[in-house]
Amino acid sequence: MSYRLFTRTWFKENSSGKLEPCAGRQYTHGHVDTIEQARAACKAWNDAHKPGRLSKKMEFTHAHGR
Repeated sequence: MSYRLFTRTWFKENSSGKLEPCAGRQYTHGHVDTIEQARAACKAWNDAHKPGRLSKKMEFTHAHGR
């Protein structure tokens, strides 16, 4: 089984400058073969990058068709 690694933000700024929940566009960073590799890659990326105001984080999902 293959896993797709991606980042996205979890909030957006509305017209009054306040944050509201909004899962953003997913940006693919690559693929790995095992769930252990996926967890390790996400942990490494998230440990090295501050999530910031919009809470940008790396996640993974099953890569269908790979």
